[in-house]
Amino acid sequence: MNDIWGNLGQNRAATCERKIVSLFQDTERFDRFSAEADDMLLDYSKTNIDEQAHNLLIKLAESTQVAEKRDAMFEGRPINLTETRSVLHTALRSNEVEPLFVQGVDVRPGIVSTLKRMEQFANDIRFGRVTGANGQAFTDIVNIGIGGSDLGPAMSTLALRPYHDGPRCHFVSNVDGAHVSDTLRALDPSKTLVIIASKTFTTIETMTNAETAINWLRNSVGEEAHLHLAAVSTALNKTSEIGITPERVFGFEDWVGGRYSLWGPVGLPIMLAIGANQFRQFLAGGFAMDQHFKNAPLARNLPVLLGLVGIWHRNICDYQTRAVLPYDQRLQRLPAYLQQLDMESNGKRVAIDGATLNRKSGPVVWGEPGTNGQHAFFQLLHQGTEVVPAEFLIAATGHEGDLSNHHELLKANCLAQSEALMVGRSFEEAETIASKLGFTGAELQKQASHRTFPGNRPSITISYPKLTPFTLGQVIALFEHRVFVEGAIWDINPFDQWGVELGKELANTLLPMVKGASCKGKDGSTQGLIRHLSKLGTV
Repeated sequence: MNDIWGNLGQNRAATCERKIVSLFQDTERFDRFSAEADDMLLDYSKTNIDEQAHNLLIKLAESTQVAEKRDAMFEGRPINLTETRSVLHTALRSNEVEPLFVQGVDVRPGIVSTLKRMEQFANDIRFGRVTGANGQAFTDIVNIGIGGSDLGPAMSTLALRPYHDGPRCHFVSNVDGAHVSDTLRALDPSKTLVIIASKTFTTIETMTNAETAINWLRNSVGEEAHLHLAAVSTALNKTSEIGITPERVFGFEDWVGGRYSLWGPVGLPIMLAIGANQFRQFLAGGFAMDQHFKNAPLARNLPVLLGLVGIWHRNICDYQTRAVLPYDQRLQRLPAYLQQLDMESNGKRVAIDGATLNRKSGPVVWGEPGTNGQHAFFQLLHQGTEVVPAEFLIAATGHEGDLSNHHELLKANCLAQSEALMVGRSFEEAETIASKLGFTGAELQKQASHRTFPGNRPSITISYPKLTPFTLGQVIALFEHRVFVEGAIWDINPFDQWGVELGKELANTLLPMVKGASCKGKDGSTQGLIRHLSKLGTV
């Protein structure tokens, strides 16, 4: 395997000055460096990956046993080795019926039963069969969670806005009181259902926000506030303490990680917004990508190819970040969702065996929808000193048929940005432009320098017919499996997140100090900040 890494490095060293655009002298490059699955296309032809590098990357996937590790995941083997757990979020969206065993128990019946319970509850809420304390139908849903219990359903509910025909959905995650206050202030508690999403009912941010919301309900509807509550949790003893009946509690197993959980009960707000039938279409899109990931050859496999492009850019080209750029306003939360999915999964410094990694792992993931990003940070993408691989997403058509001219302009901008990143503008071209503007001599040279674009900046484009529930399911599953592929190649565990624990522990010890207890034993900076904030708080 070291030979493969070495050969990839040699390929990069020999071709790093080559212009990506020159690769298109091969008139079949686009066809050979793109792949499709169910009308979704991944174009990676605007990268500096050539035939040799492509073949080496496929060999890298083979030598790191990506396919074997993939099969182990789908079979329910405990691939989350630090927690001795299976990884089966894929089972939540599967329509397969053959038994799937985890520790000797077939998990399929439980998945089917939970989905049916969710559908029954969602339909009862949506059609007014389950009401609030005063008998009025619920018009608003407030989902209280954080991390995987917030980002997935919040992103997806926004993405699927054209399909909403149920209650309005709102999301509270930040423990900052401004978040819950601003959300609840605009709502009528007598018509609001609050979903508390916390697997153990101990997440301090979620439970603090939940307590505030419950008090808000009680101040309006009194002791029947529990009729306005539901939970996504496995802690039935804790949910019952606040009056939530078991019929309103939806749990998921420890083989579903938080950031992979929107396919099950964590996705209840999505189902409430778009209905059970459309939610099943969302699951079907994820399942279709699963089948493609399982069955397509590596060289035409979208998750594998997307992961290999990521490996090429991170490890071979040493690019530190990647920008996710959805040209779809309704996917505005996708970059934030992928930040957790990617960086919480692959932001690791040790291999599965505990040894320190000998190469870099997950990059920083960031982004913003186009065209807004063009007027914000694209300056850096085009002319900055760091190369940032760009990942564009674009639909062939939008939902606003009477505004098709908007979508045509959106597509033109998306394609123009990927082209501009690749081709750039030479100094000579910039010089001609500056000359036509009347500049001469030294000023001409200076102005031309400012107008020069180095180009040769890589990008990939993911295109699809329209952002439907099915398509969104495909997109999310595609990126989930991309994270898996990269983690498999780095030999790390993408399914734990020990890095989030230390800050939580320290926050619990600091809370009494912030409230006035002695902060002796803390470092000088922390003590100084506590004193300063305390002084400001009394002004």
